[in-house]
Amino acid sequence: MPTTFEIKLPPADLHDQDALRRAVLRQGPLPSADVGEIIVERRSIDARSARPVFRMRVSVLGPQETITPEAPVMDAYGDVSDKPAVVIIGCGPAGMFAALELIELGLKPIIIERGKDVQARRRSLRAIQQFGEVDPDSNYCFGEGGAGTYSDGKLYTRSLKRGNYQKSLNILVEHGAQSEILIDAHPHIGSNKLPQVVANMRETILKCGGEIRFGHRMTELERDQNDIQALVILDEKGETYRLTAKAYIIATGHSARDVYELLHRHNVRLEAKPFALGVRIEHPQPLIDRIQYRQPEREENLPASSYKLVTQVKGRGVFSFCMCPGGLVVPAATAPGEIVVNGMSLSRRDSPYANSGTVVAVELEDLKPYAKHGVFAGLEFQKDVEQRMFRAGNGSQAAPASRITDFTKSKTSKDLPDTSYIPGLFPAPLHQLLPQSIFSRLQQGVQDFGRKMRGYYTEEANVIGTESRTSSPVRIPRDRASYQHPDLPSLYPCGEGAGFAGGILSAAMDGQNVAKAVAAVLVGDSK
Repeated sequence: MPTTFEIKLPPADLHDQDALRRAVLRQGPLPSADVGEIIVERRSIDARSARPVFRMRVSVLGPQETITPEAPVMDAYGDVSDKPAVVIIGCGPAGMFAALELIELGLKPIIIERGKDVQARRRSLRAIQQFGEVDPDSNYCFGEGGAGTYSDGKLYTRSLKRGNYQKSLNILVEHGAQSEILIDAHPHIGSNKLPQVVANMRETILKCGGEIRFGHRMTELERDQNDIQALVILDEKGETYRLTAKAYIIATGHSARDVYELLHRHNVRLEAKPFALGVRIEHPQPLIDRIQYRQPEREENLPASSYKLVTQVKGRGVFSFCMCPGGLVVPAATAPGEIVVNGMSLSRRDSPYANSGTVVAVELEDLKPYAKHGVFAGLEFQKDVEQRMFRAGNGSQAAPASRITDFTKSKTSKDLPDTSYIPGLFPAPLHQLLPQSIFSRLQQGVQDFGRKMRGYYTEEANVIGTESRTSSPVRIPRDRASYQHPDLPSLYPCGEGAGFAGGILSAAMDGQNVAKAVAAVLVGDSK
């Protein structure tokens, strides 16, 4: 029977097996002769003391003891080419994990994805980065793998009650992700490695008889009073066709505004929901390392450091969001005429910059000036801010920005620090471009952060507008137990775009849960 220990190691000893063994023996009560294989189950960094350490939970086997590994999840996948079909709109994490779960449960997924596959999608990203050209169907948000593919691949989630967290991680590892994600407290894959993982998942879906149709998108639906009868799909050649199934999973992500409008036009019930909006703040990574690790230079084996900050200002939360240590700020607009920024990093997180969304909670009562837009009040609020940021510039994807010290003084900076943002930054009056309710809270919030994290408040930091796609301002409601839309039993809202997830892992688990709900109906009906 394995014995579990909690141990700690200095960073220099992280990959030293002898040091690991010595740390276990220091814990006692096992004699050296009784210590066989040591398996690291959990790993995290503790930087609270004078010198950072790695804390680990390990299982220690006896000299003759072994553990039989679990069977790969993929062993449960069979050929579903002749099974009942389920249509999935969207090939992000919710859609892809739903498809794999459907295959495991004996149903055939047909994924409709407006964007391109991950390889072809790179050309769209180069166009927006280098030339300011926004493809509304293929960008940092739309395309195979969804928004997470090219925004770091962070896998941390608090939503462990949503489903089988470990199964989702195992699926990623089986498709090529590094095995460290199984033990790290804050795992990530990296935007250089995640595209291949996503491509491998695509091949699994296709090999098992599923379908993925890139460059296709839902443009209409047919419904009667009781349910959806068919979807109308526009293909890559500009031709339309009718698609029918017994179940339709809507997993389009938080930026597919045309899908919300389509559903609304056909009287599909939607709901407004709270979200958050603000800016992205970029610091030099060595500065953040010095603050967090309290070292002149980051010690060997320590990763680029991160932070998480939160405060309350005038009854609203102000908080850091999607922090990217050793990362890049990228243009995430999904239509011409708007400026939206996001963060990403590669697997090594070795950029000289750190960035994080810094946002203010937006409640429904804050949207009264947009009340005439009904359920789309929050969406219109987002649009107004994004378009205002664009109009302040020169028609490119260059983003308005300010030094953080000028931002808090309602001043336009004369110049700006260096940045990772390839389209470039220009000094702008963010205190005028942001809604006053957002700006005033950010203004106070970042000063609060400077008191909590000494050195954060510095003229070396850029404040960049605007971080607006934190989550969907619209929810597609569903029954808590069946996952079906309350009015349309064949419609299954899913993931971030439906308002039920907030990141890669939570979206993946939501996709798995929705697939199980679909199978409970369709497979049950067939028996």
